[in-house]
Amino acid sequence: MPLPPPGDTIAAIATAPGEGAIGVLRIAGPDALSVADAIFVPRSGSRPSERRSHRVVVGQVRDQDGFVDQALLLTFRSPHSYTGQDAIEIQTHGGPAVLRRVLAASLRQGARAAGPGEFTLRAYLAGKMDLVEAEGVLGIVRARSERARRSAAQGLTGRLSAELDDLQDRLTAAYGDLTAVLDYPEEGVELRDVRPVLVQVRERIAKLLATVEAGALVQRGARLAIVGRPNAGKSSLLNALLGYERSIVSEVPGTTRDYLEAPLELGGVPLTAVDTAGVRVTDDRVEASGVQRALGLAEQADLVLCLLDASLPLEPADHDLVARLDVGRTLFVASKVDLPAAWSWDEARLPAGGLAVSATRGDGLDALRDAVRERLLGDAVGSELWIGHERHANALAQVDAALERGLGAPEDLMALDLQDALTSLAAITGRGDVAEEALVHIFANFCVGK
Repeated sequence: MPLPPPGDTIAAIATAPGEGAIGVLRIAGPDALSVADAIFVPRSGSRPSERRSHRVVVGQVRDQDGFVDQALLLTFRSPHSYTGQDAIEIQTHGGPAVLRRVLAASLRQGARAAGPGEFTLRAYLAGKMDLVEAEGVLGIVRARSERARRSAAQGLTGRLSAELDDLQDRLTAAYGDLTAVLDYPEEGVELRDVRPVLVQVRERIAKLLATVEAGALVQRGARLAIVGRPNAGKSSLLNALLGYERSIVSEVPGTTRDYLEAPLELGGVPLTAVDTAGVRVTDDRVEASGVQRALGLAEQADLVLCLLDASLPLEPADHDLVARLDVGRTLFVASKVDLPAAWSWDEARLPAGGLAVSATRGDGLDALRDAVRERLLGDAVGSELWIGHERHANALAQVDAALERGLGAPEDLMALDLQDALTSLAAITGRGDVAEEALVHIFANFCVGK
């Protein structure tokens, strides 16, 4: 699919669907100011096209049928706008019917409906931002947690681009040293050993790649399955973590026969917590189906909380459940520690590192939240820069592979491997040759109006 033409004028509603206090329509392109002249009547003063950049004016939006709404109009003249083109924003009341009417009036005056991400695509093509910063915009829009926002902000503010630029500068200098010796041997240029530079760059790339899984997780969210025997305190723990009663709590075992989902955030990670049916042997077909579903959810979850009732003696079913779970994806939790203890971790032959909580009193909940964060985010917890896009991760892996080849090659082949590494690195920011298909794919993920 080819890129949309950047030379026409586009318009789109920039605020989310539904009712709101205000709504925003964006128009950008060479005819943006003339479109504004046709549909916006200032309360006083000159027409929009005659006004200076970065000014706000009060007026009315009108179409062929007359008055549409009272509004504010903001003017941004080229090149001092988001897209680098003449642009306007019209702020109306936030009713969907009003915004659709204003958009329709703009389209009748010659604007074209913008596609997903087309405003940001124009900003990239105008040199207003690189691809990392553009994808940071998308990350900010999609961020569901504070950690996801911070990760996206690293791209949007240019911190990640600065790190990649520094790596590219170091590799470019090494490549220049190699080619100078290889291309002009008669000049007597002394060959500098560039291998330490390659090793240092690989170490920095390794730190970035170590954050890939965590970066993807904070963007898409994780699934947290809570499993255990009936009446082990699963529903109570879910309610305690949520801060409100979402799941039915009963002293009668087997109350939860199907799973129940609820969104929450722990340690900066957006989660879908799943309260599952109690795991036990039963002749009840409905309950047995819930047990099998609970075990299936545990297999599919990013992390499992296995609750073991500390107030009752452990049964063979507890040990069977523990044996079925992946220790690397499971936190084992002793529940109901506010009651007299019936067993201890040391004598129970359970995996080390278990946690103790009381959903009733709140004991151990902060430690549980920290453990969930550390288990999900791993080594990325203390990292400043995160890689949250698969495209970035794939390109960095290609850079690392090229450098690994170069370290084991003679100088002439090392230069070719460095060239491959530089090409892959430049493709992340878009400062190299980026195919149109790749750009279309990247910006197709944006919402319309951004």
